[in-house]
Amino acid sequence: MLDNIRWDADLIRRYDTPGPRYTSYPTAVQFDHRVGSFDLLHALRDSHKARRPLSLYVHVPFCANICYYCACNKVITKDRGRALPYLERLEREIELIACHLDPQQKVEQLHFGGGTPTFLSHDELRRLMGHLRTHFNLLDDDSGDYGIEIDPREADWSTMGLLRDLGFNRVSLGVQDLDPAVQRAVNRLQSLEETRAIVEAARTLQYRSLNLDLIYGLPKQTPESFARTVDEVIALQPDRLSVFNYAHLPERFLPQRRIRNEDLPSPGQKLDMLQRSIEQMSAAGYRYIGMDHFALPDDELAVAQEDGRLQRNFQGYTTHGHCDLIGLGVSAISQIGDLYCQNNVQLNDYQLALEQGQLATCRGLVCNDDDRIRRTVIQQLICEFELDFERIEAGFNIEFRGYFADIWPQLEQMARDRLIDLSASRIDVLPAGRLLVRSLCMLFDHYLAGQNQQRFSRVI
Repeated sequence: MLDNIRWDADLIRRYDTPGPRYTSYPTAVQFDHRVGSFDLLHALRDSHKARRPLSLYVHVPFCANICYYCACNKVITKDRGRALPYLERLEREIELIACHLDPQQKVEQLHFGGGTPTFLSHDELRRLMGHLRTHFNLLDDDSGDYGIEIDPREADWSTMGLLRDLGFNRVSLGVQDLDPAVQRAVNRLQSLEETRAIVEAARTLQYRSLNLDLIYGLPKQTPESFARTVDEVIALQPDRLSVFNYAHLPERFLPQRRIRNEDLPSPGQKLDMLQRSIEQMSAAGYRYIGMDHFALPDDELAVAQEDGRLQRNFQGYTTHGHCDLIGLGVSAISQIGDLYCQNNVQLNDYQLALEQGQLATCRGLVCNDDDRIRRTVIQQLICEFELDFERIEAGFNIEFRGYFADIWPQLEQMARDRLIDLSASRIDVLPAGRLLVRSLCMLFDHYLAGQNQQRFSRVI
């Protein structure tokens, strides 16, 4: 079993800088418009030849109400009629993508995200899943990893029953905070009873896994109030818990301008919230997976981490990193072999492309040899908290220390600070370094020096 994480406030203050979350390497910041639909079609043909299994991500951008903290790609509207034109273009994209793949390529993983996927009506959800089943090889024995994000204010027992019938067996609920003052400050009023009702429905309907999302650092939060929220959420016994750091970037995300700076907790209070929540979750038996994620020891992610099978991609921590990831919908990102590509992020541009019978791919990149080496290193560190140099050397025909000679002094400093153990043959992330693994990964990021790091959230 992996050691517990260790809290060291001095090290956290020293290494807590803004940086990527490494759902990919290179990150989406490096995407450019030299990559388009032709590159995607070429990658799909390669996937077809190799008959690699698939992971599908479907983006539903609509929300009926705005949450001020949100940095997702979304469209705020109470007009439910806007869903049908979008659904029609989404179905066209499904057709254009699927015709280049082999019908034998199984969809091991499916995820609906948003926005609010249940903004779609029950009939629209049935229609969309029917279209996916017609054009992709979705599993029908409940063995797939099929998840959906749920706003408890936008779902009820009948919705949960429908989603289970459609094949979903995992659900992620947005909670963020249960304190009414915090909820008012971020325009998301959601009672514990609403959340508990959906949790009970998921349990009764035998969903295989339940995740709850929390955010620390929101306006009006205090360490005491957030501790109460964490206790209430732990009492619901989710299989997984995500505790995210709120990144206040109002210059990038306009809704955040409605949050008053003076209402935000101080950096010290935020650290206190995180430390206390880690202590609470550890006492309740949750394991730290990494990057804000916790899971019970028998959860699939925790078991995969023990076995060295855990991976990370645009869907977060996953056991399906061997799959080709196909993103469907506005702003969705695909990762197929060495190709990353993203659809138009503007709804009108996305829909117009599909209306004209064209794929909506607008930017991306193709990994080079250096990208592949660094991607593997970062993936190993962020998922397994260890790195065997010999595996990298054998896989890429390099001499590890020579290849990364420029960052070796910084690695040695991290070793002196007891964030890592560094030897001639490997790196092991120590308990004090687990919370700061992003800082370690940033050393291996070839592109980071030329970027504005303020566009990223802080490590802690």
